[in-house]
Amino acid sequence: MKKFNFRKVLDGLTASSPGSGSSGSGNSGSGTGGGSNQPGGTAGVLREEIQETLTSDYFQICKTVRHGFPYQPTALAFDPVQKILAIGTRTGAIRILGRPGVDCYCQHESGAAVLQLQFLINEGALVSASSDETLHLWNLRQKRPAILHSLKFNRERITYCHLPFQSKWLYVGTERGNTHIVNIESFILSGYVIMWNKAIELSTKTHPGPVVHLSDSPRDEGKLLIGYENGTVVLWDLKSKRAELRVYYDEAIHSIDWHHEGKQFMCSHSDGSLTLWNLKSPSRPFQTTIPHGKSQRDGRKPESCKPILKVEYKTCRNSEPFIIFSGGLAYDKACRRPSLTIMHGKSITVLEMDHPIVEFLTLCETPYPNEFQEPYAVVVLLEKDLIVVDLTQSNFPIFENPYPMDIHESPVTCTAYFADCPPDLILVLYSIGVKHKKQGYSNKEWPVSGGTWNIGAQTYPEIIITGHADGSIKFWDASAITLQMLYKFKTSKVFEKQKIGDGKQTSEIVEEDPYAVQMIYWCPESRIFCVAGVSAYVIVYKFSRHEITTEIVSLEVRLQYDVEDIITPEPETIPPFPDPSSQLPSSKSLSGSTSTVASEGVTKDSIPCLSVKTRPVRMPPGYQAELVVQLVWVDGEPPQQITSLTVSSAYGIVAFGNCNGLAIVDFMQKTVLLSMGTIDLYRSSDPYQRQPRSPRKNKQFIAGMTELTDSPVPLELERCKSPTSDHVNGHCTSPTSQSCSSGKRLSSADVSKVNRWGPGRPPFRKAQSAACMEVSLPVTTEESRENSYNRSRSSSVSSIDKEAKEAITALYFMESFARKNDTTISPCLWVGTSLGMVLMISFNLPSTDEQRYTEPVLVSPSGTLLTLKGAVLTFSCMDRLGGLMHPPYEVWRDPNSMDDNEKGRKRKLVMNSPLTSQEMADHQYAVVCSEKQAKVFSLPSQTCLYVHNITETSFILQAAVVVMCNSACLACFCANGHIMIMSLPSLRPMLDVNYLPLTDMRIARTFCFTNEGQALYLVSPTEIQRLTYSQEMCDNLQDMLGELFTPVETPEAQNRGFLKGLFGGSGQTFDREELFGEASAGKASKSLAQHIPGSGGIEGVKGAAGGVMGELTRARIALDERGQRLGELEEKTAGMMTSAEAFSKHAHEVGDPSEERHFSLGFSVVTMIRLL
Repeated sequence: MKKFNFRKVLDGLTASSPGSGSSGSGNSGSGTGGGSNQPGGTAGVLREEIQETLTSDYFQICKTVRHGFPYQPTALAFDPVQKILAIGTRTGAIRILGRPGVDCYCQHESGAAVLQLQFLINEGALVSASSDETLHLWNLRQKRPAILHSLKFNRERITYCHLPFQSKWLYVGTERGNTHIVNIESFILSGYVIMWNKAIELSTKTHPGPVVHLSDSPRDEGKLLIGYENGTVVLWDLKSKRAELRVYYDEAIHSIDWHHEGKQFMCSHSDGSLTLWNLKSPSRPFQTTIPHGKSQRDGRKPESCKPILKVEYKTCRNSEPFIIFSGGLAYDKACRRPSLTIMHGKSITVLEMDHPIVEFLTLCETPYPNEFQEPYAVVVLLEKDLIVVDLTQSNFPIFENPYPMDIHESPVTCTAYFADCPPDLILVLYSIGVKHKKQGYSNKEWPVSGGTWNIGAQTYPEIIITGHADGSIKFWDASAITLQMLYKFKTSKVFEKQKIGDGKQTSEIVEEDPYAVQMIYWCPESRIFCVAGVSAYVIVYKFSRHEITTEIVSLEVRLQYDVEDIITPEPETIPPFPDPSSQLPSSKSLSGSTSTVASEGVTKDSIPCLSVKTRPVRMPPGYQAELVVQLVWVDGEPPQQITSLTVSSAYGIVAFGNCNGLAIVDFMQKTVLLSMGTIDLYRSSDPYQRQPRSPRKNKQFIAGMTELTDSPVPLELERCKSPTSDHVNGHCTSPTSQSCSSGKRLSSADVSKVNRWGPGRPPFRKAQSAACMEVSLPVTTEESRENSYNRSRSSSVSSIDKEAKEAITALYFMESFARKNDTTISPCLWVGTSLGMVLMISFNLPSTDEQRYTEPVLVSPSGTLLTLKGAVLTFSCMDRLGGLMHPPYEVWRDPNSMDDNEKGRKRKLVMNSPLTSQEMADHQYAVVCSEKQAKVFSLPSQTCLYVHNITETSFILQAAVVVMCNSACLACFCANGHIMIMSLPSLRPMLDVNYLPLTDMRIARTFCFTNEGQALYLVSPTEIQRLTYSQEMCDNLQDMLGELFTPVETPEAQNRGFLKGLFGGSGQTFDREELFGEASAGKASKSLAQHIPGSGGIEGVKGAAGGVMGELTRARIALDERGQRLGELEEKTAGMMTSAEAFSKHAHEVGDPSEERHFSLGFSVVTMIRLL
């Protein structure tokens, strides 16, 4: 534990400009996010000794859990005994799901797409086949699955795999038409190979194509059914090594499935037909149907349909069999959605899906293929959803999905994460949200119920909020590393629906998703919620348990920026702070005009992007709109997107800013307090010499353009990119490079040229100086909305020479010292800009509750000025003992309560400081973090005590002051992938880990830190990745994760074999070991496949699993012991049978022959039943 002495500047002591004497030299070439840390300030008297309890031992980076739908799924598998589900993806990921809380993510190191998954049923293992021609064996008997073995094929491509139940030999089909056999235990290739030219007839001149199906006969395990793509099916006798049966069809085969008796099988074909084949007459199909084909009047074959990609043929003991297939629709129904067809008896049910079907599996009561299957559900894996259909009810309802698979129902545009929030909030939000849940789900329990999960030691409540492109807001319960939907509401309901043919102001401004949520701010204690939308609006919401019908109050605000050029001053030329008396005393002269200005020609003016509903609106319980604030067009220029947002429930004020300036609104009195351009906030303390814009240019329609890498983009396109496009930290471009509307102007010819741009083309910007580092990210067609991103960053403030607009990038309400050397604290708003400037706005609030609703709030810029490198990202405040000071808030009360006591209760404000105002009046510490550095200032002297140059070669994307183990620290995520933690207030580096390189815009837009060492980001368009930087949670994570494997007894098979043997059937078993083992089959060619030991071997697994053996040996030993017991039982049975026969023979000698035969048979049957 280290102690740091902080010195306060004596009153009247002249100090140098903030930060000028304390800025470190930096670490210019590290590239790792590391920087310099130097104390600053001047001499003074010793004030306090602040003890910092945090050390580097408290921190460690670790991924915890991944939520959401697996992105780009490709494969599906189910263990019918363990009842767990596995999903493979195109990126090489595997998600394994069980009961709620059991959700495991694992990743192939190669990143190759998963082609197929096969469970070793009830053995705690999984086989995956990937597109790099490699088989992997995963150990699931540990909480973090690991690869035990890998086998890479060198000369052939894998197309299909089949693992018979309770077998250790895996059949592998290849693109060349060959079938190989792999030993699961050793993962070594057998010398037994079924070559394609031996499987087909010698007279066949063409190659049959890749193997598309492999399965052993339910009737005889020694017979393997091989399906080739060209329509050939071969029943291969494994013992005699020859084809016992061949069938041919003139349409390509997509899938095959057996009848459980093993006498028939069904094929699906590329012409939308199903063929049923009988082994006794293989010359032609026993039955051919085209389920969705139109019947011809002249008796000809029905018209061809789309291919049936998969069919499953499942039998029932007490009803007709189920035939379930995907695809097969008629070609003339082009607009019809993807469907799953269920044929049961004479009924045909078509279930239309919202997304294309990737794979489906029928869940059956038994794992044995030679028994009645008794299907009870169908798992359907769609491109963007997972549904399970209940087959036990005639209307085939779907099960309610307990997993958060609908995060991406509308694309996620922003996130917020709150750890250790008020405990009653989760119950309150759930009670409201449960009333709006969809109805009509199956009343059965969710069938994927495997694994076990305990809550663990972490008990504090956590809430995640996601904002979406359709304007919806979702609240999620994220406690104990789970995720469950609590409540959802739509912000678009406050606006009128856009009608075709109406005014074009919205479509011209926002090219897509006009209601997309760009920023959110939530105060959990007061339950005030605020949303900033892409169409330049802010909505303030209050929470109520009661429904109301009321009109929505709206305000319109003009924000205009009248500066064209900036001349950057040298550091020593920054002017001194103005005298406080020179500041404007009230907000009356600062408020922006909301009146409509007449348009000149086609120039738009004072027009909002969206129309707020003017009629009374019914608002259900939950969050209800209190006020809508919209920015409007100004002189033909569209309103710029909002770049910063904050709300104070204690003051009743909302503040937001953009590239043009700052707006402050009183949402209690529904009035605009301030609407001002950024440079007007400086007044005489502006450190930059700015040239005013000419009136002629001010009226020009295209106000300003950015230089582009190939061709220019109009201002409207530049302004209107959805949050799914290219915004980081809420502002349009790099605040230390090009701004939203900076750069060269366009001529009328250029305007006509840029109008030919397509709406989805992202503007890429050029670097502003040789010192800039450009981050260019790949943009694919499929993810252009999420990944469009190209930014330029400068290593110094000098790169802003060409800056035309200074954006407001950070806002923070606090009780603080508004001006230098003030003696008392007052309500303040800290304002951070894209040029690294920190300003103060002071408020004079009415003293009583009654006056607060009637008397005006006085607002004035205080002139306080602090400087940092790069755009300001976040603020925080600490008291003189180093305790984190939270912004004041109002305790929640229901605004629509029917209780008279609740209505009459006065506002209760909480100032959120451990010290009294008298003690706090001494001084504070302000923590400010920008894209390049962090500084700690002493207030009210405004002396820079500590500065840490975090990075010179990169820039910070997200920063937050968080609480960890009851102490404050600064957490940063850098564009070069580093996560850095610094202690407060000394800014000592605690952690610097190269965690995740910035690969797309989505990560930058959604990464967020919260208290207790938690963080998250959107790792794909459909998934949220949570991580921790807490050593304690990393240590306890193993106990918090769910167990995938639980000991379950395998169901006993029906004893058909014994009865069959007793009454003359063949009781012989098929010994695969004898047939495929090295002794009889020999060794496979070493060049054919390469065995790769996995990282999850016995020693590694024991260490990773905490002493629990997770290797398959344990299951195999148990199976061998069971086999030994069955062998002993078989010997005893044989002995008893011998005794029974001897007794029968003896009885035959002493009694009547007819009676003897009857007695002998009866005794044998009774003996058999007892044995069973």
